[in-house]
Amino acid sequence: MEPLYIVKVGGNIIDDAEKLRSFLKAFSSIQGKKILVHGGGKLATKLASSLSIPQQMIDGRRVTDAETLKIVTMVYAGWINKDIVAKLNAMGCISMGISGADAQTILAHKRKNADIDYGFVGDIDQVNTQALLALLEQGINIVVAPITQDASGQLLNTNADTIAQEIAKAMSNHFTTSLIYSFEKRGVMKDVSDEHSVIQQMDAALFKSMKEDQSIFAGMIPKLDNAFAAIDAGVSKVIIGDALELPDLIKGKSGTTIS
Repeated sequence: MEPLYIVKVGGNIIDDAEKLRSFLKAFSSIQGKKILVHGGGKLATKLASSLSIPQQMIDGRRVTDAETLKIVTMVYAGWINKDIVAKLNAMGCISMGISGADAQTILAHKRKNADIDYGFVGDIDQVNTQALLALLEQGINIVVAPITQDASGQLLNTNADTIAQEIAKAMSNHFTTSLIYSFEKRGVMKDVSDEHSVIQQMDAALFKSMKEDQSIFAGMIPKLDNAFAAIDAGVSKVIIGDALELPDLIKGKSGTTIS
């Protein structure tokens, strides 16, 4: 099958104009079909502060009330998405920006949690692969913002890592799919204080043992949970590493590869 690269870029890269431009240049150089999924960075928090709309974070996750939903939709599906699209187009990488609500690409439901109410936060039910295939077949590179909708038309704020994973899983029936989590770190490290301690190959047994002896950075665990779920669902490989080393990540010369 033809290869498809699904790349998720982290918020710390989005917040740095120079790093974002370097990353997008690398993304635009990837040959073949590709989808970019982005998060939100700090702009939504800054805008909420300027509008005096209080923000609540629980375990690093944003509680999305009705007013915050308006802000994240404007920022994620508006400014950030279109800024990325404009930069890619200027680089000759013809792109279209969408959210999960466009063409009902990603159908979700409001998260149900007996202990914590995260507000208008969505968990994914379905990916409309036909909508994505139609764009890819026209040679259009897709840039996905982390806003989805439910069956009644309610917009929902949805985790970008999970969106990337679910798209990769859904598209693995049509392509040899590689899922790349690119952010400010060089990969999964044995020692978080040593950037040269990157684990080049990660399997389920090693992941389990590192969790048991608590030798893995807690913030990396959700990414790896997503990575192994993607592999189990048919994704060819998952790579985690430095967004500015994207070409080397794809070639397996840097980062951590899960397969």
